[in-house]
Amino acid sequence: MTSTKTTGRAARHEARLLWAANPGLFALLEAARHTGPITRVPRLGWVVTDPVLARHVLNDHAAFGMNGEGGVGHLWTQLFGDEMAQFFGGARHAEIRTRARDLFTEDAAQALVKRSQGPSHAVLAGRLAAGETVDVADAARVLAGRMVADLLGLAADRRDDAYRELFGAGERLARLAMGTTASTDLDSGVVARARSIVDEITAGVAHAYRTAGPHTLLGRCRDMDLGLPLARGLATLLVIAGTETGVSGTVRTVALLHDTGRQRALLDDPSLMDNAVREGLRVATPAPVIGRHVNRDASVGGRRLRAGERVLLLTYRATNGAGPFDPHREYVPETRQLWFGGGRHLCLGAAVARTQVARMLATLLSGGRPYRIVSRRAARGVLVPAYAELSVRRG
Repeated sequence: MTSTKTTGRAARHEARLLWAANPGLFALLEAARHTGPITRVPRLGWVVTDPVLARHVLNDHAAFGMNGEGGVGHLWTQLFGDEMAQFFGGARHAEIRTRARDLFTEDAAQALVKRSQGPSHAVLAGRLAAGETVDVADAARVLAGRMVADLLGLAADRRDDAYRELFGAGERLARLAMGTTASTDLDSGVVARARSIVDEITAGVAHAYRTAGPHTLLGRCRDMDLGLPLARGLATLLVIAGTETGVSGTVRTVALLHDTGRQRALLDDPSLMDNAVREGLRVATPAPVIGRHVNRDASVGGRRLRAGERVLLLTYRATNGAGPFDPHREYVPETRQLWFGGGRHLCLGAAVARTQVARMLATLLSGGRPYRIVSRRAARGVLVPAYAELSVRRG
């Protein structure tokens, strides 16, 4: 099969994922192919598709914030109160990130994933070696739940179904944000439903906040005297970031490696693993849109943005401009790691995400043979484009 055919196949599967998740988002991303690097769109605000301009917005914290209309902080503050706004801006945010940074280093990420997911990866490898079919999407949901529970300090000795339920709750909470592209103001009914889901997600947080050790995120929250409300907000945020986007990036990278016919390249040269992970996350970009509120008048790409307006950074379009998935592609400085955000809000768990993807790929290829996808199904009506099922087997 030619490279052009495999590239087209991978692009079609990605397009189906985006459409199934949110037809409106898919339409916006397609329309943005034909706009300039920054364009004003009625009812949406400013739309940015250029990676350099997107990074400019993310790095200018004085002019562009997360707490006003259009920013994700605006959503979380409505759920958890004004204390949550302190996390998304100001000195409190810097303190929390500084005190928790050692939990997310490259070495810490390797230890966390090995500790929380290693036994499950061994079981997956054994099943594949025995000729069984494995649903990578389901496995990734369970693995992500185990990792988040370990990192937070929640009870880890739970059955797999408990982690599937945790993922499902996070997906339902994220789905409530699907109607906020035009406005991040939530009506009282949505807030009530969201808080009910948050109660479900954080059922064990109060106990862990009191008892978790200092090597966990909730233990650090207690040591900083953040208070339980803010700790619940941070725990919920981690569940969304650590499971929804993490699972999407992992499983879609598995599919991209298969669909582009690049497995043999990775088997022949394992040193390409870092490139394959970076390329998978670049092409998938699990957070396809990042919103910001314009705090004060600013100039971006020669356009004048006014205080009170909103900006949508189409990260999926910005990162995919570098081309299709290719593990031989060198680092692209224009995009850097835009799929993890940028500036002081760059995803703290970036190393964890990369490690999860690498460990899943290594597990699937551990027999020295390529895997094949025997069935797949896109998740429908979800905030983060993802596979509901991706079943693979060796051979």
